[in-house]
Amino acid sequence: MTSGRRIRALLIEDDPGDARLIELMLREADDQSFEVRHVERLEDGLRELGNGGIDVVLSDLSVPDSHGLETFQRLHARAPHVPIIVLSGLNDATVALSAVHQGAQDYLIKGEVDGQLLARSMRYAIERKRMSEQLHRYAAELREKNAQLESDFNMAREIQQIFLPDQYPTFPHSVAPKDSALKFSHRYIPAQAVGGDFFDVFAITDSAAGVFLCDVMGHGMRAALITAIMRGLIEELMPLAADAGRFLTEINRSLRAILRRTREPFLATAFYAVADAAAGELRFSNAGHPIPFRLQRNVNEVHALKEYDSRHGPALGLFEKTDYPTCRCPFAPDDFVFLFTDGIYEVTNADGEEYGQERLLQAVRKRIQKQPEELFGELLAEVQAFSGSREFEDDVCLVGVEAARQRAEP
Repeated sequence: MTSGRRIRALLIEDDPGDARLIELMLREADDQSFEVRHVERLEDGLRELGNGGIDVVLSDLSVPDSHGLETFQRLHARAPHVPIIVLSGLNDATVALSAVHQGAQDYLIKGEVDGQLLARSMRYAIERKRMSEQLHRYAAELREKNAQLESDFNMAREIQQIFLPDQYPTFPHSVAPKDSALKFSHRYIPAQAVGGDFFDVFAITDSAAGVFLCDVMGHGMRAALITAIMRGLIEELMPLAADAGRFLTEINRSLRAILRRTREPFLATAFYAVADAAAGELRFSNAGHPIPFRLQRNVNEVHALKEYDSRHGPALGLFEKTDYPTCRCPFAPDDFVFLFTDGIYEVTNADGEEYGQERLLQAVRKRIQKQPEELFGELLAEVQAFSGSREFEDDVCLVGVEAARQRAEP
């Protein structure tokens, strides 16, 4: 900034008459505002710039030791933060544009400027350069913050991936996965670096597993933080995990206690099931979540779990005092229960038509005998073909729990 003191201008001009005229014009325009240092050669000008204290440069392009745009280029290279105005006797639009593109603040033609125009051009050049430097600083700070934010997101993604099961429990715990009475599978596709979908699979007894799936409103860092809280609550409330309804009831109560002081609204849909191989049943509770499907492979039938019991509660985080009911349905050998979040079916095609849960149900029916990985892969491919995009706008999480087939008697 130059307010409160004289503007120190460096004039590089080898014609004494032109130099004298420029100094007179500035003196007549505002004698108190400008202090002009005059040199005739570029090397002398570069030396003055090296000494510092220059607010703006006025330079002819043709001086004894330099000619053309090279003059400007050398000045700009020596002092890139000092605004430069080209004063030339050459009325050449191509040269003028080139100089401005390379960083000159203005290109003025000798004989076509007066003191007021020259003084105004110098003030504007200083201010434009100041604003440009400020914008460059802001841009650099923004790049640095974006890099840090990206690094934070990458770390959050890694942590979130750690939260997801890397291997499933076996039932009973001492058997190999291939001999387990319950088997599990999943596919997780976050819409951003981190997502708001979360699931967990854990052992309750040697024959019963807890399967939890939730979808936090929105996605990104905020949703991921809520899923981290959810993970902690599951660990804390594990003693209640055998009772599906009570488990969701206590998760909801704890979430409300933790997040009631936040300014932003919060909710999460969730589905929790206890897959009990010994009892041959699925005990489940629903907090506003999409209804899972039961695939009865031995009879080639697929049913939504609401056909067995349609009771459910509101999404988590809406009401403090909510009692979630426990529902039941058969869970026979060779059954496969398919849980999912709404990101798999809330996609639209070019006509704005939604894929929808009914299409998803029909797609599952056509593939009822497929193994889980193949089933998930084909479902995702069909939805992507419907939308015409390989990207999902929302997080997608698919989870499956399967009751092992009965072995033939020897």
